[in-house]
Amino acid sequence: MRHFLALILVLFGTFAAPAAAQGQGPAIGPPSPIVTDPAGTGSSQGSGFNLSFNTSDERESLGTAIEIALLMTLLAMAPAIVMTMTSFTRIVVVLSFLKRAMSMQDLPPALITTGFAVFMTIFIMKPVVSDIHDQAYQPYITSQIEWQEAASRATLRMNQFMLSQTREEDVALILELSRTPRPQTALETPIHVTIPAFVLSEIKTAFQMGFVLFLPFVVIDLVISSILVSMGMFTLPPVVVSTPLKLLLFILVGGWDLVVTSLAQSFAA
Repeated sequence: MRHFLALILVLFGTFAAPAAAQGQGPAIGPPSPIVTDPAGTGSSQGSGFNLSFNTSDERESLGTAIEIALLMTLLAMAPAIVMTMTSFTRIVVVLSFLKRAMSMQDLPPALITTGFAVFMTIFIMKPVVSDIHDQAYQPYITSQIEWQEAASRATLRMNQFMLSQTREEDVALILELSRTPRPQTALETPIHVTIPAFVLSEIKTAFQMGFVLFLPFVVIDLVISSILVSMGMFTLPPVVVSTPLKLLLFILVGGWDLVVTSLAQSFAA
C-alpha cells in the first residue's frame, strides 16, 4: 500500500508539470503583517483577516493545498491510470477470452475475475512501483530533489515499462497520427504517445493469447458436434456435453496455473 501511495503521489507530475510551467505568474509580495491589540480590545489594523506562513526552506516545493488537490484528482483518475498504464488490460481481456472459450460466461463471476486481475496487476507492477518509490518518491520527501525531478523520474520509469511491452509499429502508428517527430531514442518517446501505443499493443497481445486459448476448446466443440450429429441427436445442444469435457480437460492439465504463469511471464519489467 505504501508503494501504491508513492506511485500516486509522484505521478501527478506527469500531468501537472506542463500546466504548472505555463501557469507561473509574477511573484506576489508578502502580505501585510497582522497587528493585534495586546489589551484585548478586539481592534486590529485593517478590516480583513490575513494569515501568512514564512519558511526558511529555500527548496522549491508545491504548497500543501495544491498537493492535496492534485492527489485527490489522481485518486479520481486511478481507475483510468490502472487500465491504461499497467498490465491490467491484458490480464482482464485474456480472462474474458478464457471464460468464453469454456462456454461459461458467468463463471467465475465478473467481480471475481476483475478482482483477480487487479491483484495480478499489483504483483506484476511491484518492481516498477518499487523503483519509483526508491528513485523518485523517497528522494523527494527527504528534500534531495525537487518535485519536477521526482515527476520526471517517475514518468521515465513508467515510460520504460510501457515501451518494453509495446510493439514498434504501434509506436510508429501513434507518432504518425499525432504528427510527432520521431524521437532519437525509445525512452525519449512522449508519454502522450506511449500510453495509446501501449494500450493498442496490449489489446493485440491479449487477442493473440485468447486465440491460443480458444483452439483446444474449439476442437472439443467440433468433435462433440460431429458425434452428436452422427448419432442423430440433433435436438441436444453440443454445449451441454462439451462444457463438462472442457472443464475436465482444463482441470487435468492445470489450466489456471498455465494461464497465470503465461500472463506473469509475458511482461518484462
